[in-house]
Amino acid sequence: MLSPEDAGVGAGSGADLSADADADLGAGLGEDVPLRSRKPRRRSLWQRAGSVRRWFRAFRRTRPFWGGGWMMLGGWVILHYAMAPLQLLVAHGLASMGGYLFGGGLMACGLIVWLAPKQRFTFGGIGALLAIASLIGSNLGGFFVGMLIGVIGASMTVGWGDKKPRRGDRKRAAAVPGAGR
Repeated sequence: MLSPEDAGVGAGSGADLSADADADLGAGLGEDVPLRSRKPRRRSLWQRAGSVRRWFRAFRRTRPFWGGGWMMLGGWVILHYAMAPLQLLVAHGLASMGGYLFGGGLMACGLIVWLAPKQRFTFGGIGALLAIASLIGSNLGGFFVGMLIGVIGASMTVGWGDKKPRRGDRKRAAAVPGAGR
């Protein structure tokens, strides 16, 4: 068996070895501070809330947020007024499933528009057709309320356009050669 001195470890304890190794690593970075003395930077609650707010603002600006939200609300209203006990649905067959199909389809269109904003024309048009068809197929489209909310949301979705860059972003884009093409 080799003794610690024979192995080249030295007579110090294991804790001294790890501190020396950390000091060596820290010195390689141009600092004399050992790595173990560095504490991870913790962000305050306000900083985290600010970053969530910035993420949500960017999320809203890059997709037809309000149109999709109104379509989902219209679908929920249609679905809410179509709720019936399961025994009644089974007794009447597919004729009683219209509220679930139209309301659920309208809610799905609103969600898809949020997740895939490039498909806004397709799912905005499908959402408008579902909202109008719910007038016949589901309790007058949620007693006209769900149908109107769905049509408004679908038209907002189809009419949505990308936001123009802010003034500072336009100046930066103009300063980069070839960015304006």
